[in-house]
Amino acid sequence: MGDLNFDHPLQSNYSPVESLLDPMEFRRQAQMMVDFIADYYENIEKYSVVSQVQPGYLKPLLPKSAPYYPEPIETILKDVQHYIVPGLTHWQNPNYFAYFPSSGSIAGFLGEMLATGFNIVGFNWMSSPAATELESIVMDWLGEILCLPKSFLFSGNGGGVLQGTTCEAILCTLVAARDQMLSRIGKENIGKLVVYCSDQTHSAFQKASLIAGIHPNNFRVIKTTSSTSFALSPRSLRSTICSDIQQGLVPAYLCATVGTTSTTAVDPLGPLCDVTKDYGIWVHVDAAYAGSICICPEFRHFIDGVEGANSFSFSAHKWFFTTLDCCCLWVKDPSALIKALSTNPEYLRNKATDSKQVVDYKDWQIALSRRFRAMKLWLVLRSYGVEKLRNILRSHVEMAKLFEELIATDKRFEIVVPRNFALVCFRVSPSAISEGKTIPSSELLGDNKYINDINKKLLESINASGRSYMTHTVIDGMFVLRCAIGATLTEEPHIIMASEVVKQHADAILNMSTLMIYMGRVD
Repeated sequence: MGDLNFDHPLQSNYSPVESLLDPMEFRRQAQMMVDFIADYYENIEKYSVVSQVQPGYLKPLLPKSAPYYPEPIETILKDVQHYIVPGLTHWQNPNYFAYFPSSGSIAGFLGEMLATGFNIVGFNWMSSPAATELESIVMDWLGEILCLPKSFLFSGNGGGVLQGTTCEAILCTLVAARDQMLSRIGKENIGKLVVYCSDQTHSAFQKASLIAGIHPNNFRVIKTTSSTSFALSPRSLRSTICSDIQQGLVPAYLCATVGTTSTTAVDPLGPLCDVTKDYGIWVHVDAAYAGSICICPEFRHFIDGVEGANSFSFSAHKWFFTTLDCCCLWVKDPSALIKALSTNPEYLRNKATDSKQVVDYKDWQIALSRRFRAMKLWLVLRSYGVEKLRNILRSHVEMAKLFEELIATDKRFEIVVPRNFALVCFRVSPSAISEGKTIPSSELLGDNKYINDINKKLLESINASGRSYMTHTVIDGMFVLRCAIGATLTEEPHIIMASEVVKQHADAILNMSTLMIYMGRVD
């Protein structure tokens, strides 16, 4: 206490409370923040798409300890510009083609601002009735746009909830499926439960399985092949299930995917559900990426058969212009979630809950606290309308077709898998690598290592340029470049430039000594 200086101007004649939430000061600082963000978007193409900083870059640039006295927002924003922005990978840059998009929009930003401004914690109906009721309404709206069966909607006997991410949606439904099965066979038999997926299923499922207590030996990964475009085979699934039953195990859960992360493969939902219904298996459909495009009638067929599933989810923060985080999950039987996830301490008791006439979303998720995510999804739907959203998504698919054409017509490249949505998977072909070299194409075709080396170098070179950012996958032993189109600001000229960047860097890579790479003399 003796170190405090009570004569310091920031410690006298002001109210500590007012300084935290003073409306006038909020207006002033918020306007500065809006201007900062708007300027960022106006200049976003001036930045290297992927950050070029080195690990540990930030610590030497910032003070060793937190400030003792307040600092003005002007100073803080200058530091954001000088120190933070250089360390960002700019996901909203129109030349961002990595992973999958995390698209934003003015409506998404403003919805987030409203939700943050209200700062309510809507764990049950009583804690903020509007938050719960808006979420239920918006989830039915969106379910109807997707033409989901009525059994998934509140207007039927199901219902929807906004989770943070697909990881949470998978875990919650897996826990519900686990408990539902254990109620039939006894909790002591948890070690017998088996869960199923393909080798293309997102790794979030494996993590959820571990958290849910499924024995690691009972996590079934079923191999896919190029002959089925890497979709899960119903025949392989049934064969695996039958083998498990013969060993005295209990099949419990299948995670099917519409739009896998590596290649956007689509598992055949109808035939898979035909298999699982014979064994009472819970089917969850993970459409994290591709669910958005299914609001377009011409793409709706990709989720045909969903009526046979128990739950369905997609991430509106990927390709639906709703800022992170916002995963939409529908279930046919909400009571299965509630039984598995509900807790009712005395301090949360209230008449509304006891009446059984309201939804308490705390019982549909892992955490108690929850954000007002419905606000931003509501603003996105209202601000743009279904038809405009459809047309924007369609434009992304058309741009993906253009990129695919620009790459495919260059004989140095090959498209590795059929394109379903707005992801193009490609690589430098073995024939291009062997052309004019002493490495026979037939020898290269027999071993992917050297082809992979070239393609790895191509990707590294593209990303190091800062002009475009793409990521990769490995499929059937092939190192494949992924160009995922869906950033809100991306337009046709960006696609043309991206193809030119790929070709220019391929020229440089192929002009290197391929023979030396083949001989292992180049790192």
